Amino acid sequence: MSLRLLPLIGLLLLSQLCFSQQAATARQGSIPDTCPVTSPSDQPFVPPPPFPEKVPEGSFWFGTDELWTGLPADGTWSGLPHYSPDDPTFRQKLMFYGQGYNWHTEPQPVLTVTGKRLDAPAPPLLADKANNGCCINHQAFMVTGINFPTLGCWQITGHYHDRDLTFVVWVTK
Repeated sequence: MSLRLLPLIGLLLLSQLCFSQQAATARQGSIPDTCPVTSPSDQPFVPPPPFPEKVPEGSFWFGTDELWTGLPADGTWSGLPHYSPDDPTFRQKLMFYGQGYNWHTEPQPVLTVTGKRLDAPAPPLLADKANNGCCINHQAFMVTGINFPTLGCWQITGHYHDRDLTFVVWVTK
């Protein structure tokens, strides 16, 4: 009987080793070549006035006049907190901007955010219902909280009316 269990134990140990390697890769600060993070363009996007042309150092604007967001220049979101002490997910607040978005006429934005992990199987990210935020140069923006179930390479898409904005980030400790 114990000889029959040996292959099963070996399989369990091998799978545990694979999961440990995946977790170690996600903990490292370097982005693997297999994660096509969204990087600043040679021709950077500049939001329409009156939105500010520049974002904080280490970030860049990404998108079009219809829908854009600020992303990390190095493609990495690191050190994300948990929403609560017993929550195993990693939380990020995400702001979207759009020319023509008006929080007076749309107090509850119709923005939805979806995301999937690209480098390993994982449940999809969870996103809160979007809210409006105010104000950057007297212009409103849309904000949502997103929760990643795991670290790794994530493709995120914001959907706002008939507009989509998709980008990839590396989420690490």
